[in-house]
Amino acid sequence: MGRSRVFPSNHRVLLLLLLAGLSCAQYEPWPYLPGYPEPPPQVFQPPQRAPNVPKIQLRLAGQKRKHNEGRVEVFYSGEWGTVCDDDFSIHAANVVCRELGYVEAVSWLPSSKYGKGEGKIWLDNVHCTGKESSLAACGSNGWGVSDCKHTEDVGVVCSEKRIPGFKFDNSLINQIENMNIQVEDIRIRAILATYRKRVPVTEGYVEVKDEGTWKQICDRHWTMKNSRVVCGMFGFPSERKYNTNVYKMFASRRKQHYWAYSMECSGNEAHISSCKLGNHLTGVGKNSSCDNGMPAVVSCVPGRAFAPSSHSGFRKAFRQEQPLVRLKGGANTGEGRVEVLKNGEWGTVCDDNWNLVSASVVCRELGFGSAKEAITGARLGQGMGPIHLNEIDCTGFEKSVTDCKFNTESQGCNHEEDAAVRCNVPAMGFQNQLRLSGGRNPYEGRVEVLAERNGTLRWGTVCSHNWGTVEAMVVCRQLGLGFASHAFQETWYWHGDVSADDVVMSGVKCSGTEMSLSHCRHDGAHVSCPRGGGRFGAGVSCSETAPDLVLNAELVEQTAYLEDRPMFLLQCALEENCLASSAHNTSLTSGYRRLLRFSSQIHNNGQSDFRPKNGRHAWVWHDCHRHYHSMEVFTHYDLLNLNGTKVAEGHKASFCLEDTECEADVQKQYECANFGEQGITVGCWDVYRHDIDCQWIDITDVPPGDYLFQVVINPNYEVAESDYSNNVMKCRSRYDGQRIWMYNCHIGGSFSEETEQKFEHFRGLTNNNVSAR
Repeated sequence: MGRSRVFPSNHRVLLLLLLAGLSCAQYEPWPYLPGYPEPPPQVFQPPQRAPNVPKIQLRLAGQKRKHNEGRVEVFYSGEWGTVCDDDFSIHAANVVCRELGYVEAVSWLPSSKYGKGEGKIWLDNVHCTGKESSLAACGSNGWGVSDCKHTEDVGVVCSEKRIPGFKFDNSLINQIENMNIQVEDIRIRAILATYRKRVPVTEGYVEVKDEGTWKQICDRHWTMKNSRVVCGMFGFPSERKYNTNVYKMFASRRKQHYWAYSMECSGNEAHISSCKLGNHLTGVGKNSSCDNGMPAVVSCVPGRAFAPSSHSGFRKAFRQEQPLVRLKGGANTGEGRVEVLKNGEWGTVCDDNWNLVSASVVCRELGFGSAKEAITGARLGQGMGPIHLNEIDCTGFEKSVTDCKFNTESQGCNHEEDAAVRCNVPAMGFQNQLRLSGGRNPYEGRVEVLAERNGTLRWGTVCSHNWGTVEAMVVCRQLGLGFASHAFQETWYWHGDVSADDVVMSGVKCSGTEMSLSHCRHDGAHVSCPRGGGRFGAGVSCSETAPDLVLNAELVEQTAYLEDRPMFLLQCALEENCLASSAHNTSLTSGYRRLLRFSSQIHNNGQSDFRPKNGRHAWVWHDCHRHYHSMEVFTHYDLLNLNGTKVAEGHKASFCLEDTECEADVQKQYECANFGEQGITVGCWDVYRHDIDCQWIDITDVPPGDYLFQVVINPNYEVAESDYSNNVMKCRSRYDGQRIWMYNCHIGGSFSEETEQKFEHFRGLTNNNVSAR
C-alpha cells in the first residue's frame, strides 16, 4: 500500500514485612508432611552495635505505593524525626533496609517524594559505607544538626525479600508509642479438615514467622479490623464471623506457641506492617501465654471469581451487572490501568496522590484483596478518552472508588499519568498445573500440563492444532510470566521431557480471559491430535510487556468522504485486491469506482514496540507501490448493515509499518524506505492518509441506507497485545446515494454496554459530499 509519511496530530510505618511465598503459606495446611521433621529455624545474628552508637528505631512513613517503601523516619531521644537527602546514597539506603529487616535496598528517593515529614530533621549529610549495623553508626553532621527543610526528606525502596530469621529489637518498645509491626512472614494455616482441602484457603489460624519460627497470635485483643487487613493481604475483599466453639475445642487439645505481641489495625491498611504493635503478652523467655484465650482465627470471603462452586471448585468467569471500575492492560489477574465509568463513558484516573489506600478500595471493589502496589506514570499503558478522576483521597472503607473524595478537574493531567494497580489475589495454585519445558530461559518452552490419566496424574503436551496467541496468553498468565509474545505450533527445537511427549489435551480454544488453560474449551478425556505431541506440541514465549494498538476514532470521523475515481487510476489497487470483485467488469477508460475514503492514525499505547510476526525473509514485495508489506492482513475495513452483515466486500489491508510521528520525548525507530525495519514504537503512531491507495472501502455496489462502518486492527491476533478489546473502531453511517454521514465513531470498550447498544442514536452528523476527480 502506498503511504504518506507526515500527518498532523494533537497531541506511615516502621519495619515492614515480606510475603514472598504467600502461596506456600496459603496452600500448605501443614508446612511439612507427617513423619518429616521441619528443618531448624534460621537464627538471625544481628551485627554487634558499638557502645558509642545510640539505640534508634526506624520506620517507613508517608504516601506509600508499596508496603516496603516510604519516607525514612528515625526515633531518637524520645521523638520521631526525618533524614535529609544531602549526600545520601544507596549505601545508606542498604543500611536502612537491613535495619528494617530487608535483605537490601532497591533505590532511594530525594526531595520528599513520599510527602513532607514533621518534627525534627535528625540526620543530615549522612555518609555510610553500607556495612554499618545501624544508620546511627554512619557519619553525619550530628544529631539534629541540619540546614535542611522537610522538602528534602529522603525515602527508600527496599527489596521485598526479608532477612531469614530476622529478630525484632524490642529494647525501645516501652519508650515508643504506636510502634509498627515487624515480622518475617505471615500465613493463614487451615485447621479444620473442610478448609484444609479447599483452594483457596479462606479460614484458619493467623500465624507470623518470628525469629524463624511460626507462632500463633493470642485472640484476646484480636478484632475484625485485624481480620480485614489479613484477608486483604491474601487476596480476599472482606472478612466474616466463624464458629468459635469448634476452634476452642481444637485449641484445648494442643499446645500453642504464641507470638509475644498483639496486633492493632485500623482496618484500612493494605499490609500488616502498617498496623500497630499491640500489647506485650506475659510469659517466661520465648514462651508467651494467652490466658483465657486461644489462637486468633480469620475467616475470609473470597471474591465471586474465586469462590468455590459445586462443579469446578470455583467460578470460571464472572461479570458484574453494572461495573463502575475495571482494570485494563495488565498481564496478570488483578492488575491493570484503573478505568471508571462516568456518564456511560469509560475514562482513566490521574495518578496525583495515588496511594495504597485508594488503590486498595479499587481492588476490593473488584473482588480482590488489598493493593500490593499503587502504580503511577502509566506504567501499565496509556488509556484513551477522558480522564475522569484526579487527586483521589479514600479512607479505605469505601465500597467504591467513586465514593471517595476526588477532583473532577484533570487540568495538568494527561494519559502519561494514568494510575494503575496491582492487587493481592488468592493463591489458586494454577501455576503448579502447567510448566514450560526445554526453553532457553524460564519465559519460553513447550507447554506441558498435569492431567489425570487412568487415576494417576502425569505430565503431557498440548496438541498444537489451531494453537494461537490467545491460548498462549492464558498460559503466560497462568504461570505469572506476563503476556505471550509468540505461540508455536512446532517445538522440535525445544527438547522437553521425553516422558511427557504424549498429548493429554487437545482442541484448546480460549477466549483470552481465563485464569487457567484447563478453563478453556477443550476435548476433555477424548484427546484427538492427528499430528501427535512431541515435536508438534504447543509452545509459547512470554514477555513482561506488550504493545497496545489503538485507532484514532475522531480522526476517522473528521476525514471520511466519498470519491468517484476513474478506473484507469486504480490499476495498482486492482492488483492488490483493494476493490470489490465487480471492478473487474468495469471499463478501464470510462468506468469509475465510488470509494469511501478516510485516514487511519494508529497509536501504540502499550509498553513495548509493535513488531510484525514475520521476519524480513517472509515480507512480501509489492511492485506496484515499491515497498515490502510485513503483515499481509493488518486491518479489516468493513461496511455492515444494521444486522451485522457485510454489504461491501471486506477489504483486508496489508500494511508497511513505520513511525510517522512520535510524542515529543520519543525517537522514531522504524521506517519503510530502503527495506528498513518495520514496527510502531511505544509513544508513536503510524498514519495512512485518506488520499493514498487502498485507504478506502469500495462502495460502488452499495445501495443507500443506514450502515455500520468498522475497522479492526490486528484482526487475526497475529501479534500479541495487552488489550485486544480496543482494536475495533465503529461508526454509524448514513448513505443517501450521493453523500455519506459518519457519526459517533468510537473505540470498542470505550462506552458502557447500555450506551454501546444505543450509540446509533447519537447526534453530530458530518456532511461529506461526493468528490470527483
